[in-house]
Amino acid sequence: MTDGEQPARRSQAWFGASGRGGMVYRSWMRNQGFGPEVFDGRPVIGIATSASELAPCNAHLTRVAEAVKRGVWQAGGFPLQFPTMATGETLMRPTAMLFRNLMAMEVEELIRANPLDGVVLLSGCDKTTPAMLMGAASVDLPALMVTGGPMLNGKYRGEDVGSGTHVWKFEEDLKTGRMTQEECFFAEGCMARSNGHCMTMGTASTMACLAEALGMQLPGSATWPAVDARRMETAQAAGRRIVAMVEEELRPSHILTRGAFENAIRVNAAIGGSTNAIIHLTALAGRVGVDLTPGDFDTLARTVPTLLNLMPSGTYLMEDFCYAGGLPAVLAELHRGGLLHGEQLTVTGRGIGENVADAENHNPDVITPLDAPFQPAGTGTAVLRGNLCPDGAVIKQSAASPHLLTHRGPARVFDSPEAYHEVADDPDLDVDENTVLVIRNAGPKGYPGMPEVSNVPLPTKLLKAGVTDMVRVCDGRMSGTGYGTVVLHVAPEAAVGGPLALVRDGDPIVLDVPGRTLRLDVDEAELQRRRAAWRPPAPRHHGGYAWLYTEHVEQADQGADFDFLRGCRGHEVPRDSH
Repeated sequence: MTDGEQPARRSQAWFGASGRGGMVYRSWMRNQGFGPEVFDGRPVIGIATSASELAPCNAHLTRVAEAVKRGVWQAGGFPLQFPTMATGETLMRPTAMLFRNLMAMEVEELIRANPLDGVVLLSGCDKTTPAMLMGAASVDLPALMVTGGPMLNGKYRGEDVGSGTHVWKFEEDLKTGRMTQEECFFAEGCMARSNGHCMTMGTASTMACLAEALGMQLPGSATWPAVDARRMETAQAAGRRIVAMVEEELRPSHILTRGAFENAIRVNAAIGGSTNAIIHLTALAGRVGVDLTPGDFDTLARTVPTLLNLMPSGTYLMEDFCYAGGLPAVLAELHRGGLLHGEQLTVTGRGIGENVADAENHNPDVITPLDAPFQPAGTGTAVLRGNLCPDGAVIKQSAASPHLLTHRGPARVFDSPEAYHEVADDPDLDVDENTVLVIRNAGPKGYPGMPEVSNVPLPTKLLKAGVTDMVRVCDGRMSGTGYGTVVLHVAPEAAVGGPLALVRDGDPIVLDVPGRTLRLDVDEAELQRRRAAWRPPAPRHHGGYAWLYTEHVEQADQGADFDFLRGCRGHEVPRDSH
């Protein structure tokens, strides 16, 4: 290649082709009003948007896409927007998690099938961010994430309220008579008062922050509110940067290394992030060949204190976090404390430490320093082992009640979340504050899709008696906006014959979070007898996507990805028919 000569773009296999093939590709694109100059070899940038009115967190992304386009044009690229499905947890049944892998597969195939040299990924709700990253990683073209930003702080009667988190609180207030139904209707509008995803440190905010911590999102862009003008500035900057990334051939495989995942795990601990991050990071790691296990999350997080004072673990909300300095202020604090791989490459082309070298903390009550943290080291997500969870289970310590982190109590077993809800209001329900509620058949295969049902509300009779928390054990997940002493992701799940399937009412369950154990205190011989008598549940699906899911989904400790989607398949396309 001579000086000044443009490199051969992937897109030129379409737009630079001669004969009938090239004519077809160019002429049909020109029906949108594009002039011939856009086919001159400039980088073609796909803008993958999950905008959908059925996914409220993502509904505004069409406007974000326009800002990205401006940046791409400014940098000399050719932007082309295309839609992807949206997996909004707020509306989709039985759970958006059922469709994360489908969205990842769609994103992967759309990127590969089209004449793109790079892609900007626009996401919002909690499953869309990992799904897009998973799909892009499996293609390995230059890619950059732009998340849609959190909602503005909720406001109700002069107080801040957090989306998701206050859903659980308001439900308890309704059941105990502290709030009327009319007041609750009014509070709904106060809780979600602008475009954007949850403004608590739920899974959507967590994954936005972790996309930045992984190096796949521009510095500082995870926390700008969806309706802040600087959200659009960030998007425009992303459009300019992706063109440069194509020139530099900077791909996800260069960024998503072991060091990037270790940074993300430590950041998740520092921000009090969602337990769902374990599922999503593990799945993403599987796409790029990084060996990540639940044990890594426990080991790497033990030395990291919780720095962020945000709901559901703390007091503030994402808007406060943003104006206090955003994620760069947290990253800078971790870097100074030797808890970050500062040299780790990011989409800027620089190391993450260099990116945040000048970051400032404008409110140490929101972002606390390492030497005076919001919660001490070791209070992040813990990974448990024991005869009830041979392949692991997790608990978010920062959202749990300290007095329940060491607990022994009798099991009260429910074979589905629905079975519990049917009796939760029964004043004669045989439970007390020492009972361990066991909710099973809510795992990846069992539900299917591993829904956010583990933090079931406390029995009404206990709420009225003043009980505010109790131990719950489940093979499903919990919303990142939720709280309570809830053991999640029990693996193997009950539906495949995991030990959770063998628990009976009254069995003693021993939780020891400091010791990292979860144990069923039943004689092994008795468990063997129960195991011999256990029969798998009858298949619920005999066709369609749900059947595909249950046949191929992996267990929680492996990220609940499809077994056939692990790894990077690259960007080569099948033979062209034109």
